[in-house]
Amino acid sequence: MAKRDYYEVLGVSKGASAAEIKKAYRKKAIEFHPDKNPDNKEAETKFKEAAEAYEVLSDADKKARYDQFGHQAFENGGGFGGGGMNMDDIFSQFGDIFGGGFGGGFGGFGGGGTRRAKGSNLRIRVKLTLEEVANGVDKKIKVKRKVKAPGTTYKTCSTCNGTGQVTRIANTILGRMQTSAPCNACGGAGETIDKKPADADAQGLKIAEETVSIKIPAGVVDGMQLKVSGKGNEAPGNGIPGDIIVVIEEEQHAKLQREGDNLHYDLYVSFPDAVLGTSKEIDTVTGKVRIKIEPGVQSGKILRLRGKGIPSINGYGKGDLLVHVNVWTPKTLNKKQREFFESMQEDEHFAPKPESSDKSFFEKVKDMFS
Repeated sequence: MAKRDYYEVLGVSKGASAAEIKKAYRKKAIEFHPDKNPDNKEAETKFKEAAEAYEVLSDADKKARYDQFGHQAFENGGGFGGGGMNMDDIFSQFGDIFGGGFGGGFGGFGGGGTRRAKGSNLRIRVKLTLEEVANGVDKKIKVKRKVKAPGTTYKTCSTCNGTGQVTRIANTILGRMQTSAPCNACGGAGETIDKKPADADAQGLKIAEETVSIKIPAGVVDGMQLKVSGKGNEAPGNGIPGDIIVVIEEEQHAKLQREGDNLHYDLYVSFPDAVLGTSKEIDTVTGKVRIKIEPGVQSGKILRLRGKGIPSINGYGKGDLLVHVNVWTPKTLNKKQREFFESMQEDEHFAPKPESSDKSFFEKVKDMFS
């Protein structure tokens, strides 16, 4: 089933402010919260759907990518994306948006109301050649991340008895008021360190180097960010690991220039080849191809090789390779060559005679983008 538009999910316009988006999410989350809709799978689905939409639209960078590429900006490439959020993700990331407890306290499922901590994210940059951008690639990257140190054990927090929440009751002019807040002793995790090895930090974690496989889809653009879920720093106790944020860096190709999904290639031909015609071998992102240059080709002519560009990140086909023909005029001549061209100066075959089919530079540019 196709995903609904995130703006539609929250009921806001595309130009909504951050405050409006936050208010809309809070309203939806309260409406479909599991505490208010026990054993209601439809409400649970809508609760997750609203949280996923808020995760993207509340982040300026993710929102910009979503506005440009839609859901495909996060879903291409298997393990990437904002989708597939579970209840622990939602309560860990967005529990504070409600300003405290809800029906006795926000918490993850299966944990007795405990708010599961989430490890911090890691951010890495990955350089890609134009060929890797065009074809997609699997990268193996070494990362240093925090993991639970072997031998570390945890025990139930004695302050909150494992709930991750502390409840306070105060007498006010309105009567007795009950409030809930994350436990300061365990940070809302419901667990504290019992035993840990000497090389572990205060949370029972240590640095380890791991090799992570990253599947990068074809058509990514420079600066795009992808997410590898669960491969960031681990969290103590029963917490959930953070993610790896992959920032794409596109390396400059020696002969090809990228413009969106199209590629440009400057082809220089000699004056004799332009007059007599020839064939030339040029680079593409899938290998070399040979193209035919017709006799009498004019400098500035654009040859379009359809489908030889970059695949669309949205899955809408491929761009083209635009070959720009440039006739190279020699800068130095020997005596014999100079005498030849001097004899041709008055020859009518060398006189410029543009036809209606010989479009101007501006017309060619217009056609190229139409």
